[in-house]
Order: sequence, then structure tokens, then C-alpha cells
Amino acid sequence: MSAQAQQADHFHSLHRDGLLLLANAWDAGTARLIESLGAKAVATTSAGVAWSHGYPDGDLLPVRRLVATVADIVRVIRVPLTVDIEGGYSDDPAAVAETVAGLIDVGTVGINLEDGGGDPELLCAKIEHIKRASARLGVALFVNTRTDVYLRGLAPPERRVEETLARAARYRAAGADGLFVPGLTDETEVRAIAADAGLPLNLLARPALPAAAELQGWGVRRLSAGSDISQSMFARTSALASGFLRDGDSAPLGADVMAYSQLNALFADR
Repeated sequence: MSAQAQQADHFHSLHRDGLLLLANAWDAGTARLIESLGAKAVATTSAGVAWSHGYPDGDLLPVRRLVATVADIVRVIRVPLTVDIEGGYSDDPAAVAETVAGLIDVGTVGINLEDGGGDPELLCAKIEHIKRASARLGVALFVNTRTDVYLRGLAPPERRVEETLARAARYRAAGADGLFVPGLTDETEVRAIAADAGLPLNLLARPALPAAAELQGWGVRRLSAGSDISQSMFARTSALASGFLRDGDSAPLGADVMAYSQLNALFADR
């Protein structure tokens, strides 16, 4: 078994017990920093990756830039990497599978793939094509399937659990390995979906959610920071840059910084 195949199996195992915390990165530097802080795995944020390349989020990032970014990340980390590929950057299941094959080729062991406002059957077809491609490449890719029932309000509040579970069943049958339900925060609904989905449940960090230990008791197996860390970075950069451009005051620039030597050392052996 290849080292990548072993890493993929390990990534699957991280969803079986406990709760996997994923602080999402957007480039090689942030991925290496997150790994150095003790992360068991690293995930990307599609929004953060897109913004870092000067594109808006929403399936608009050129695939070649995504693959290059992922290759850069894999070069500097040793823990499993899962990549947010939005809707797969295409409505053609074969094209999506080709994109995923390219990501596997550079070291990816997991992906996030979303239904958005689209037809669940289309997502099922994408999952099936991806699973066939990953099997050919000898890597048990972890396909974390995101449904936007809650995030986009795709069903009335009283039917959201039912609709989420119905989609989960279809995605599981197509080969999905995990279920990501951003926007889900209610304890009763979380417990119901975790118990009946038949897939490890992933939530998106939100102020309404309790700490990880309590979420684990609810049945949650994965919690993602999403784009929040990237958004905070942009806010911090905006505050520092606007202040400097306004009055040229150097003092704030040197406050709360990581040491140059500390940052440089992160990449010394990579």
C-alpha cells in the first residue's frame, strides 16, 4: 500500500471516534502553520483559496490554480489534506472526476463536494464518477458531501431534518463517506441527523454551537472552521494596512506578530 493510500485510510479513521477539528487553510503557509499547531489533518477553504488568488468564491477559481495550490500545500505538510472543491467546478460528472483525479495525483486524500442549489441526482452522479476514479488510482478518497438544505433554506424549517436525511441516504448510496450540513445548529436536529444519516456528521463552526466536547456527545464527528479564519486574516490586514496608509504609524505593525525566525523555521525542512 502506498504512503498516500495509508494516509487516506488514516483520514477515514479520524472520523470514527472523537471529533475531528479542522482549521481551514488557504495556502501552503497557512496549512503548514496549522499543522505545526497540532492539527491531525488540514482542510482548505474554497473561499480563502479563491480570495488568495484574486477570485470570488463560487466555482470561479480556475482548476489549474486549485491543483497548483494543493500541490504546494502537500509539499509542506505531513498530515492528511482534504480539499474543498465546491461543486466540482463543472456540471459534468466526468469532468469533476478528472479534476479530483488531478488532486489525488498531487496528494489529496479527501474532498468536500456540495449540492448547493442543484439537483441531488447530479451530485450523486459526481460522487459515483469520483469514487470510480479514486479506486483506479488506489486511494480510498474521503468524499465529504455537503448539503445546503439549512444554509440555503432548501426546505421549510419543519422539513429540514427530513430533507437532509433523504439527501444523505442518496449520497451514501452513491458512495459518500461523510455528511456536511453547514447552518445546522439546533441540538435536537443535530442529534437526529447524526443518529440517522449513516455517515459521520460534519458541522460548520457557528457562535450558536457549543464547544467540541459537547458536540461530540451530540454525535458530531467533524467540525470545520470554514472561511472564518481567512476572513479574520483579511479583517486584520485591512485594519493594519488602512491605519498605516492613513498616518504612517509604524507601531501597530509590530504588535502581536509572530517572530520572523519562528515563521522561517516552519519551512526550513520542507
